[in-house]
Amino acid sequence: MSPIRKFEKPLGMRDTFPKIFEKKEVVRQTGRDFLQMRGFDFIKTPTLEYYDTVGKASAIVESSLFKLVDSQGNTLVLRPDMTTPIARVASSKLLKEKIPLRLAYFANVFRAQETEGGRPAEFEQMGVEIIGDSSVYADAESLLTVIELLKALEVKQFKLTIGNVGILNAILSQNVRTEEQFKELYKLLVEKNIVGFEEAVKLFELPQKNKQTLLTFIEEATDLNNINQIDKYLIEKDDFIYMERLQKILAISEVEKYIYFDFTLASHMNYYTGMLFEVFATGAGFPLGNGGRYDGLLDEFGSQVGAIGFGLRVDQLLEVMPSLQKDQEEVLVLFAENEFPLAVAKAAALRKEGKRTTLQSIEGLENIAVFEQLFSKVVRIGQGGIEHD
Repeated sequence: MSPIRKFEKPLGMRDTFPKIFEKKEVVRQTGRDFLQMRGFDFIKTPTLEYYDTVGKASAIVESSLFKLVDSQGNTLVLRPDMTTPIARVASSKLLKEKIPLRLAYFANVFRAQETEGGRPAEFEQMGVEIIGDSSVYADAESLLTVIELLKALEVKQFKLTIGNVGILNAILSQNVRTEEQFKELYKLLVEKNIVGFEEAVKLFELPQKNKQTLLTFIEEATDLNNINQIDKYLIEKDDFIYMERLQKILAISEVEKYIYFDFTLASHMNYYTGMLFEVFATGAGFPLGNGGRYDGLLDEFGSQVGAIGFGLRVDQLLEVMPSLQKDQEEVLVLFAENEFPLAVAKAAALRKEGKRTTLQSIEGLENIAVFEQLFSKVVRIGQGGIEHD
C-alpha cells in the first residue's frame, strides 16, 4: 500500500476526533435523559439487516444501500435508517406487549455516496417513534418533543416546517393528466425547485384552469398567512380537517413561533402518509432532521397500526449548539522513576476531588515542556517523594 492510500478512508466515512466525540456524548446523554422523562424507552437494533426485509421496506434508494453477503448466501444491508428496523422489532414482538409504543434511539446509519461532496456515508441519528397511535395527538406529541428537545440542547433559533403528503398528493393528482406528470412535479418539490415546478407546469399539455390552479397553489402554499387558504384547492377535506385540528393543538401548546406551514413540502422518504415536517436552525447548512406519519410501513411486517416519528442528525445539531466548553481543570501528575506509588496516590486523590487527572511518567515523554503546556496545572513528583506545583 502506498504512503498516500494508507491514510485514506472509504468514500463518505469520517473519523471522530476527541473534542467532537465529547460533544456527541453530551447530545446523547442530554437526549437520553430528556426522552426518558417523556416516557420513551430506548432501543438498539443490529447494524446489519436482511435486504429482503428492512432493505426493501426502507425508503432509501437502492443505490444508497451498503450491501454484503453472509456465509449462507443471504444479502444483508447496513441499516440505512432506524424507522424501518424499529418497525420490524415492534411488529415481531413489542406490539404484543404494549400499544401504543414510545421508542427512542441514538444510532449510526449508513447511506452510500456516489461522490464525496462533503456528505457523510455514516452518521448518527437521534429520534423517536410513536407506534400504534393514529390520533392527531400523537402528531402533536412528536412535534412538541422535537421543540422541547432542541430547547434542552440549547439550540437558540429554529423552525419546524410542516406539510401533509395527502394534501399535496391530492392537489397534484387533481390537476395533472398522467402519472409521469405527477412524479415529475413531486420530484421537483422534493428538490425544492419551485422555478422548475412552474416551468414544468407551463410546458405540460394541461387545461388552462389546471395550470392556473397549480401555479396559484405553488405561490400561495409557500407563503401562508393561514392554512385555510389551502381549503379551496381540495375536493376531499379529511386531511385538511386533520391539519386544522393539529394547528389548534399546537396553538394551545403555545409553540406557534416555532411552526411554519408549507404544503409544498415533499420528501424522498416514500413511506410518509400524512403530516410530515423538517427541522431548520439558524447556522446550519442543511435540515437538522425530519419526521412524519408513516401509517403504511408496518403493513410490510404484518401490523396494521399507525405510527409517527422523527430523526435528528447529530452532526447538524453540533453546528448550532453552544460550544460546550468545560471549565474543568486539567491536571497533569508527572512522576520520576521510583515515584510511581506516590504518583498513583496523588492522582487518585485529585480524581476523587472531581478533577480530570492525567498520570504520566517523565520517562515516557520526548518533550516535557511541550506536553506540560497542554494542562492548566502540573503536579511534579520527583526524587524522594518531593511534590511541587
